[in-house]
Amino acid sequence: MKLKNIFLGLACVGVLSACSDNMDYHEYTVYGKDYVFTDFTRTGAFVTNIYSYLDYDIPGLNSLCSACDESEMAITYSSVLDYTNGAWSALNPKSQWGYYSAIRAANYYLAECPDLDFYDQRYDKDYKEQMARFNRYQYEVRLLRAYYYFLLVRAYGDVPFTTKVLTDKEANSLSRTSASEIFKFIVDECDAVASELPITYYGLDGDAAGGTDNPETGRVNRGTALALKARALLYQASPLFNKDNSSELWKEAAEASKEVLDYCAQNNIKLGKYSDLWGADNYKASEMIFVRRVGDMNSPEYYNFPISMENAQAGNCPTQTLVDAYEMKTTGKAWNESESGYDANKPYTNRDPRLGMTVAVNGEKWPSTNPNTLETYVGGRDGLPVPYATPTGYYLKKYLDTTIDISASNSSGGKRHSWITFRLGEFYLNYAEAVFRYFGSADATNNEFTLSARGAVNTIRSRSDVKMPGFSEGMSTADFWAKYKRERMVELAFEGHRFWDVRRWKEGDVFKSITQMRITKNEDATLTYSRVVKSLTWDDKMYFYPIPDSEIRKNSNLMQNEGWSINK
Repeated sequence: MKLKNIFLGLACVGVLSACSDNMDYHEYTVYGKDYVFTDFTRTGAFVTNIYSYLDYDIPGLNSLCSACDESEMAITYSSVLDYTNGAWSALNPKSQWGYYSAIRAANYYLAECPDLDFYDQRYDKDYKEQMARFNRYQYEVRLLRAYYYFLLVRAYGDVPFTTKVLTDKEANSLSRTSASEIFKFIVDECDAVASELPITYYGLDGDAAGGTDNPETGRVNRGTALALKARALLYQASPLFNKDNSSELWKEAAEASKEVLDYCAQNNIKLGKYSDLWGADNYKASEMIFVRRVGDMNSPEYYNFPISMENAQAGNCPTQTLVDAYEMKTTGKAWNESESGYDANKPYTNRDPRLGMTVAVNGEKWPSTNPNTLETYVGGRDGLPVPYATPTGYYLKKYLDTTIDISASNSSGGKRHSWITFRLGEFYLNYAEAVFRYFGSADATNNEFTLSARGAVNTIRSRSDVKMPGFSEGMSTADFWAKYKRERMVELAFEGHRFWDVRRWKEGDVFKSITQMRITKNEDATLTYSRVVKSLTWDDKMYFYPIPDSEIRKNSNLMQNEGWSINK
C-alpha cells in the first residue's frame, strides 16, 4: 500500500473528471496544507480531487462487461481478455488497490478540516454560503471514503482498514480487516452522514436557483448515502459473504432497499423510459439517484461502433448468452420454454423491447451515422472473417450516442457521457432479491414489507416503453430465481453489475462459457442462425481479486487471497 505525501499526484486528468464535468480541477503537487486549507477555492479543489477517483465503466477497451458473459471483446489486444483466458494473476492483478489513494486523501482531509474558519475571508460577500459548503464537505468526504471501501471489499473481501493518515511504514504493516467489519463501517458511515447531506443541490447556498444544470449537483447527496448502504447490505447478505445464510442479513438488506424506494417516492424520483438511461442528458433522467458525469467524449463510439464504419473497432459485442436472457414480449417466457412463441428463423421478433434498445442485430440500420445496414453474418461487411468484427453476431447500443460521427471527414466530436452509479431501477431489484431471500417466497408480504418480491420486479417490467408481462403468482422459488436473474441481467445490462452479481451469488460456473450467434447467409438469401458455445477460463479463486504481488512483497502482514499466491 504505497501511500506517499498526500499532495503528490493530485493532478486531475480529463478521464478522471470527478463527479461532474462542470467542476473545476486544480493541481496541488507542491503546496502544503497551510496553502491549501486557508482558501475556500483550494480547499474545495482538494475535495473535488477525492471525487476524481469515482469509478465508471462506460464500455471501452477494457470494460468488465467483456470480463463476464455480457459481451465478448472483439479487439484481440485488449487486456480485459486476461480475465477469461487464464492470464489473470497476482503479477497481472487488474488492481483495484488504487482506491487507497482516495481513502488516504479522505483521511487527510478529515484530519485537517476540523475547526477551519477561513478567517481571512470573513469579509467576502459570499462567506456565509462558502462556509455552508465547507461544513458539508466533511460529510461528502466520509461518504466517498465509505464508497471506496465498498469497492475494495467487493473486490478483495477482507482488506486493510484505517481512518487515520499513516506513514508508509505504518501503512505497509497493516493486516487485513474482516469484510464484516468493513461492511459495518460503510453502513455506520452512511447512517451518520445521510441526514447531513442535502436531498438536492439546486438552489442551495444561492447556487443555480431556478437553474437546470448546477455543477454542484454532481456531488453526493442523501440519496447516495441511502443507496450505498442498501447496496452494501445486499452484498453482505449474499452467499459470497453470508456463509451461514443469515436471514437477519437479508432482512437488513430488504429494509435498506425499502428505505431507498421510500426516499425516491417522497422526492419524485421515479421510473421513466428505459431509453432515458443513456444519452447526453441521462443524468437528468427521472430515476437517477447519483450519476457520475464523465464529460464530453467519443471514445465509447470509436471502440464499439460496427467494424465496417470508418475508424470503428467493434469492441464489446453482446453475447448470445445475454440475448437469450431477453424474454418473449407476448408470453413473458424464455426463448427455449415450451409455447414461448420463439421463431428460430426470426429470433429477434416479439422480444422484450429492451433487447432492441441495448443490442444491434443483423439487418438493422444502426447507428444513425452508419450509411449501411448491419451485416453480421459470416462474410458480411460487419461479420467474420473481417478482422476485429463481432465474434458474437451482435454490436452494442447501450451507452453509445448514435448521433456521433467518427469518420475522419465528418467527425462530430465528443458528447456528454455519464455513468449511472445508483438509480431507482436497481433498488426495486435489490429489494426483490432481499425480500425473496428473507421470506423464501416471491409472493410473501407482511406489515413491514408490503411489496412482494414479485411485485417489485413487475414494477420494473411495467415501464412505459417496456411493458413486459408480469411474473405470475405462485411461482416456485426455483422458477422465480431463474426469472429474477434474467430480469436483472436484462435491466442492468452494461451498467457494471453482472461481473459482480455472479460473484456475490457464488455462481461462477456460468462464466465457464459464453454462447455466440453464428449467422450464415444461404444461396437463396435466407439466413440460418446457429448457437456456438465458446469455453472460457474460470476458477473459484476468481470470486475475489488477487492482491497485487507488489503489495504482498512490501507488507509481511498482508496475506494473499486463496489460490492467488505466487510460487517463490
